[in-house]
Amino acid sequence: MPEEVAIRVENVSKNFILPHEKISSVKGLFTSAAKKRNGKSETQHALKDISFEIKKGEFFGIVGRNGSGKSTLLKILAGIYQPTSGKVSTAGKLVPFIELGVGFNPELTGRENVYLNGAMLGFSEKEVSKMYKDIVEFAELERFMDQKLKNYSSGMQVRLAFSMATRSEADILLIDEVLAVGDADFQRKCYEYFGKLKKSNITVIFISHDMSAVREYCDRAVLIDDSKIVNMGDPDVISQDYQKLFNQVQHKAGNNPERRWGDESVRIIDAQASASETNLIVKTTIKAARDFEKPVAGIRITDSSGTHITGTNTKIERIVLPDLAKNQTMKIDWQIPNVFRDGDYDIDLTIQYGDAITVADWWDGAASVSIKKSRRLPYIVDTGFRIDYL
Repeated sequence: MPEEVAIRVENVSKNFILPHEKISSVKGLFTSAAKKRNGKSETQHALKDISFEIKKGEFFGIVGRNGSGKSTLLKILAGIYQPTSGKVSTAGKLVPFIELGVGFNPELTGRENVYLNGAMLGFSEKEVSKMYKDIVEFAELERFMDQKLKNYSSGMQVRLAFSMATRSEADILLIDEVLAVGDADFQRKCYEYFGKLKKSNITVIFISHDMSAVREYCDRAVLIDDSKIVNMGDPDVISQDYQKLFNQVQHKAGNNPERRWGDESVRIIDAQASASETNLIVKTTIKAARDFEKPVAGIRITDSSGTHITGTNTKIERIVLPDLAKNQTMKIDWQIPNVFRDGDYDIDLTIQYGDAITVADWWDGAASVSIKKSRRLPYIVDTGFRIDYL
């Protein structure tokens, strides 16, 4: 395997046998093989001929719908499952953040579980004592460490388990949606930890349904659907392809149907963009084809080279838009500080459901704008500079 490669997956497939008859006796265990041959079971193809490489130090995302095979793939990478066919090669120590808290004893206190889990991670008692204070502070459980773990809430247990997992000395981390539990402050702390990982040379494989996190942290991503790789590459493209899986209906914008898609329960019926010296202003109007609860509006700005400069949505900005009645319209205006360099820009607009995944209307290039400045910088943004000297 080349020196720069951390993980290589070669033609990996994984099958599971699904019995259709309940085994309720010892005799049934011995006759089950014959029943399989006689068609009393079926084969589930969880993964089909998966191949890719992950470079050392890369933050690599794996996305897909529930049941697509992504968790099976992660467990094969972790060595929990063996592939039916194919091969996985790894370079370095690999630590999975898959089942946080495995090995914790609910009858022991939080303090005792820290030392127990530390021993499982390969640390001596002295080493755990040195890091104990940092572990507890990260988990924010200073007052509860002498309580039994069975009295912790699920969120408290995840915080302690994640704090312990971050102490592992690994070359490769496998992370499977571990941030689904915990309040916003703790999730922010976990994402700050991700940011530190990106600056190190640690390889991270990250499974998530949070496309904002995939876009922000991943260098590359792969989309798995129906047990096969659908696409692999730029996280923004993969995130958009993932969202399209939830929206089978596409509608046309001009002569290019790929630039606009969604189920049309709410449509963007007008979009206009203009730029002043200080602001980029995008005025939009949306209309509901049926009653629609809590729409999420999004915007993305793309330069002439196709680079996505910035974007957000009302859910990220913590703005709750009102429900829409059938045929009701709503005006949404975006004001963005004009920090963009001289050039032409496309405005991409979206209207999504409250889950910020399912799309009502996604319109790439809904509007465009030209920004004229007195100079052209070789950088993506032009914040304006004030220079003082003595």
